[in-house]
Amino acid sequence: MARLKKNYQEKVLPQLKEKLKCENIHQVPRLKKIVLNVGLGEATQNKKLIDSSINLLKSITGQNPVVTVAKKSISNFKLRKGEPIGVMVTLRQDKMYEFFDRMVNVALPRVRDFRGVSEKGFDGRGNYTLGIKDQLIFPEINYDMVDKVTGLNFTIVTDARTDEEGKNLLSLMGMPFRRKS
Repeated sequence: MARLKKNYQEKVLPQLKEKLKCENIHQVPRLKKIVLNVGLGEATQNKKLIDSSINLLKSITGQNPVVTVAKKSISNFKLRKGEPIGVMVTLRQDKMYEFFDRMVNVALPRVRDFRGVSEKGFDGRGNYTLGIKDQLIFPEINYDMVDKVTGLNFTIVTDARTDEEGKNLLSLMGMPFRRKS
């Protein structure tokens, strides 16, 4: 069992149940999935970027990513319907907890001048989205294998009903939010 999943069941679940005044443990918010997305607008000119991003996400997550394609043509961006423009992967269960643990404890502290993540990434329903500009913060990535430094978006989907419940869940699980000064 993943270390963070065990921590959630033993420590976070009882604390959240008490803090949110839930009668049943099934009412307590939990993580459902984490979606990683790499948008590659330049992939229309350089098809090699898709392959390198697939290898990048595969090494970070240990799971095969899916290539996303354009839904419609946009002539100003030289984009045709059906062209590959990104790569994404969805993590669930143990892989999700292991990735979240590595992201919070290893990768995010490696960001230059890191003071915590913003609280503004919530969507109104307890889900949190975070974007990073440099994928090299993950120790699994070999610097020599990277063709182009691209950004990476994480969406952490919870079954919390409000942003406050989602923030309580993520902060108890170790997400380093910025302190208000």
